[in-house]
Amino acid sequence: MAENTLFTGTSRYAADFQGLIERAVAIASLPLKQLQSVRNSLQAQSSALAKVREALEALGSALDGLERIRGAGGYMTAVSNGAVLSASAGPGATLGVWSVEVTSLGAWTSTLSKDTLPKVTDPNAESISTAASFTLTVNGEAARITPMAGTLAALVEAINRSGLDVEASVVNVGGSSGPDYRLAIRSTKLAAVSIQLADDAGELLDTLAMGAPAAYKVNGMATVIESDSRTVTLAPGLTITLLGKSDPGVAATVTVSRSSTALNSALAAFASAYNAAVEALDAHRGQAGGALAGQSIVRTLSEALRQAVSYQAGSGQLRTLTDLGLRFDDKGKLSLDSAALDGVISGGWQALLDFLGTGSDTGFLTWARSVTETLLDSDKGVLSLATKSLRDEIAAQDGRIEAEQERIERVREDLVSRISAADAMIAAMEQKALYITNLFESMRIAAKMYSP
Repeated sequence: MAENTLFTGTSRYAADFQGLIERAVAIASLPLKQLQSVRNSLQAQSSALAKVREALEALGSALDGLERIRGAGGYMTAVSNGAVLSASAGPGATLGVWSVEVTSLGAWTSTLSKDTLPKVTDPNAESISTAASFTLTVNGEAARITPMAGTLAALVEAINRSGLDVEASVVNVGGSSGPDYRLAIRSTKLAAVSIQLADDAGELLDTLAMGAPAAYKVNGMATVIESDSRTVTLAPGLTITLLGKSDPGVAATVTVSRSSTALNSALAAFASAYNAAVEALDAHRGQAGGALAGQSIVRTLSEALRQAVSYQAGSGQLRTLTDLGLRFDDKGKLSLDSAALDGVISGGWQALLDFLGTGSDTGFLTWARSVTETLLDSDKGVLSLATKSLRDEIAAQDGRIEAEQERIERVREDLVSRISAADAMIAAMEQKALYITNLFESMRIAAKMYSP
């Protein structure tokens, strides 16, 4: 819609006509302002729903955190000698204690390009061979190596792309006499590995050291276990990394237990997310409420939140969230009583796991997640449907606004056309009146001049 009235009058009443057009257009625009006000209100409601969705999605993430506590996230590992090994628990881990004696850290097979090869002072411009391609052989498995350029750096890149169990690098072995860059190739497994690189003239590498597997004993067994990696699976879901050699006959202890700290943090995060969701809805209550004040969606979502935390187990030591140490204040907010939770934990983890749920169709987590899914489901969720309804209303309102703008523009154009015609007619009459007035004045002056 044009901002200014396209009217340029020439009569003495042009300014009055301009004001008349603007007042008429302003009156005609009153319905448009109402439509725009409704549209702004709908947009504010849509933005408010988006913020409520963010709060509820955060609550869903907090439930995911509790889900992890029920699984691998609920375990913690402790190692009696951190200089010898480290440990981590993952999916499938179980409670237990293991002893590990590291008898050897093993070694990687390492090689270096021969002293007799051309000296390289700039690995980005020179190479140890002028050949365009090479043959890399690792434990009898060969691969053709074709660098992108005739430089040592390009040769290293090509070797590392070969797919064989080696890694190449550039090393400077020069001293005060200046740089002397060599090709170093090392096996990626702890084992005695045969590594050779050859061009058309022959082999290019010297073996500096043959590798050997890492070795360790478990739970006092006499049998030595060998591994081609220092990271090994000690038990289902339990991984250890060998860091140092044990003193002869001295084993490090690995303990997997449930983590009370992780549970405390997860429950505190759940309480915080729940409170944030409650606050997001409370912001739209009362006379000073936000864009959703008076909307039924606020009541629907609030009831769903209360339903999510009202879970009651049919049996077991723990029946409600209150038994778990979560407390409600007079405003419906949650807080965690850590001392009460510690008391629950001291009674054994099984009751906690039973309350959270030991399967996909039992326990608090299943209950709470089913409630949040009824709100957040992309197709049938309460929030999704409300958001779609608002989008449709906004689109419809945009259509009404566009139609109203076109109507106002037609009113403006019609007024300008009519008043322009009237102004032109008045201007013409004013010209005629001026002509006649001037004519009579001329006649009066002439008569006066010739009178006796």
